[in-house]
Amino acid sequence: MEFDLAYLMAQGPALMRGLWLTVQVSAISIVLSIVIGLMGAAVRVLKLPVLDKLVIGYVEFIRNTPLLAQLFFIFYGLPTIGLKLSLFWSGVLSLTLWAGAYQVENIRGGLETVAKGLREAAFSLGLTPWRFFRLIAAPMAIRVGLPSMLNTSISLLKNSSYLQAIGLAELTYVAIDRISMDFRTIEMFVAICVIYLALVLVLSVFANRLENRLNKPFRV
Repeated sequence: MEFDLAYLMAQGPALMRGLWLTVQVSAISIVLSIVIGLMGAAVRVLKLPVLDKLVIGYVEFIRNTPLLAQLFFIFYGLPTIGLKLSLFWSGVLSLTLWAGAYQVENIRGGLETVAKGLREAAFSLGLTPWRFFRLIAAPMAIRVGLPSMLNTSISLLKNSSYLQAIGLAELTYVAIDRISMDFRTIEMFVAICVIYLALVLVLSVFANRLENRLNKPFRV
């Protein structure tokens, strides 16, 4: 079977609709996972009673269970207890919780590099633990942990393809649907590979520019 460029061009609008949905669910999930990472890392570093143990349990549970199992539990399991989410928000929730667990550890690793003397100096000046975290520790931790945070975000973007399992019409779902109808396997898989590669490159460029901007005051 020869590669049919005309067929691929004809499927362009459908692929773009799937791409737009992939971008939406991934972007929202990345932002929310970083928020979870910041909150969870703050709880871990400040060693807040009870909450610290809950965060540890959450991280260990998510990191040691398959993403697909988590996705099925959210989409099929939560409705049994009265919490029914749409396809879109089920996908966002599953990706957010999955990536959030890794972001907690990414940011916590960055926080561990903050010198103990900075904390003591901040407290001696009257800063509360929360203000120390928000104004001093978090910005430094994000600068140090940005490469690992980028890796998690890229993994989240690629793992958005799992959402086809619950019927969300994202990019991979559209490609598989077209293959099932037209049997043009090569064209579809080439298309989604190129598109995912482009998305990852765009995300990497954005992160690299952000990293350069954050590191600018620290260059000699």
